[in-house]
Amino acid sequence: MAEPVDRDAGLLARRRRRSIALALVLGALVVIFYVLTIVKMGPGLFERPL
Repeated sequence: MAEPVDRDAGLLARRRRRSIALALVLGALVVIFYVLTIVKMGPGLFERPL
């Protein structure tokens, strides 16, 4: 009976690592899109009146 519990623990560990990796990739994409948007708008973006 001990074998299925170990296998399930390994499955959960792999799933957790995959979820963390996916979250990091999505976070990196958000940062890249944000930076590209600011660069595309140009330096005048921060000089305009609020």
